[in-house]
Amino acid sequence: MNRRTVLLSGVALAVGGAALISRRLWSGDSMGGMTGMNMDHSMEMTPAAEPQTSRILVLPEGAPLKPLTKLANTSSKPGVFEARLTAAPATVEFSPGKSTTVLAYNGTAPGPLIEATEGDRVRIEFVNAVPDQPSTIHWHGIAVPPDQDGGPMDPVATGTSRFYEFTLAANAAAPTWYHPHAHGLTDQQVYRGLAGAFIVKPKIDPLPAELGDTLLFISDLRLASDGSIPGNGAADMMNGREGDHLLVNGQKNPVLTVNPGSSQRFRLFNATNARFLRLAFEGHEMTLVGTDGGLLASPVTGFSEMLLAPGERSEIVVHFKAAPGAFRLQALGYERGWMGQGKPDGATKSVLTVNLAGDVKTPIALPAKLRDIADLGAAVANKRVLFSETMSMAGGGMTMGYLIDGRKFDMHRIDQTSKVNDVELWEVINTADMDHPFHMHGTQFQIVEREKDNKKNPAPFLAWKDTANITSGETLRLKVRHQFAGLRMYHCHVLEHESQGMMAVLNVV
Repeated sequence: MNRRTVLLSGVALAVGGAALISRRLWSGDSMGGMTGMNMDHSMEMTPAAEPQTSRILVLPEGAPLKPLTKLANTSSKPGVFEARLTAAPATVEFSPGKSTTVLAYNGTAPGPLIEATEGDRVRIEFVNAVPDQPSTIHWHGIAVPPDQDGGPMDPVATGTSRFYEFTLAANAAAPTWYHPHAHGLTDQQVYRGLAGAFIVKPKIDPLPAELGDTLLFISDLRLASDGSIPGNGAADMMNGREGDHLLVNGQKNPVLTVNPGSSQRFRLFNATNARFLRLAFEGHEMTLVGTDGGLLASPVTGFSEMLLAPGERSEIVVHFKAAPGAFRLQALGYERGWMGQGKPDGATKSVLTVNLAGDVKTPIALPAKLRDIADLGAAVANKRVLFSETMSMAGGGMTMGYLIDGRKFDMHRIDQTSKVNDVELWEVINTADMDHPFHMHGTQFQIVEREKDNKKNPAPFLAWKDTANITSGETLRLKVRHQFAGLRMYHCHVLEHESQGMMAVLNVV
């Protein structure tokens, strides 16, 4: 069996090792101690202090892994899911003796787990109690009509509410999630706690129930010495915010106890603003069974590690060793490009500790086939999208720009037009000096190939995706078909870059 390293966006990075693309961006002191953002959300660098985190607070570790709180279905009708989600400030204690004000859905951060079944009618009332800020709920990865998508064109004002209502498609089973999408505010509302998992279940699950279904919703957190969550500084706005603490289901390095020799199913979510999660189970291999858009056609074995860009998800199965002991799910270092000072140390971090204890179990065999995935077929239209970064020194200060096709986001401008049910080939080119994960609203796509340094790499397997990383100098080619008419977003899912304008509007007619 080959050992693999994989980028879940659709290409194996290495076989038999952990070779990763390494780049360096601008370095040195020339941009240190500079911050500020002008009104059109570009970075205008003027002297200012970074957020004060004079010491990294200690967070308790080693508690049993808690499952996410489930959102109760208030409907008594079969095939209907109804609930209310309220976004509002809440107080938690991450570090003993320190109170932290977060933003939470129904009082919890991460927000409550939504579970519905493909084909269900979903009706959720969203109440915005975030002080002095509009918000929305974007259903990341779910094909919904544009007016139910929770994009920046449909803000919900403070003190008001709205209903989101949509039907889950018959083949929609997948590990999706939800988060705000108010323009210019998405990044801060997410790092303050507004995000949650949404599991769309199949009517019949091909994976054995004995595998369990463990959700690992990974976020990160930065705390000032007084326990408060500081705002973004210059390094955050340029590169995207990475917190000091990695959390899973809101806990730091919790413990999951399972039987030696057992087989376990995990759903992995990267719900961070900008951290690229290069995940590995110490001494164990992973079998990939699903990506953003649900299960693969067949399990793919032999992965030593996986890279999840911000916004990506995966489903894996791990067959654990038969001997008792403890090991970690680790987040390994990843070089995704960095601008200026404040670069994270890149040290390996422990996400979760797995304790193998109890009776020895027999590994569970996986089905050879999980479901049918049909290729979208020949494209009848082509699209070309260019990601870039700019820097200028106009007006006595330095201004950073994060652009698509040389332009900043304007919600009143149509950047691309597509036709309902047309199969399109999109070519997304990253000319920037850092990785930029590409996300498309309202649909799932199929990666065709990647090209870098004149070398083309076909996708190693067919999968449904809604978020895909693009490294510096790389071109991503994908096929997509839109099912609903209306306005859609596509953008970089480093949320600070999105908030500064690395986003564009697609009109489906």
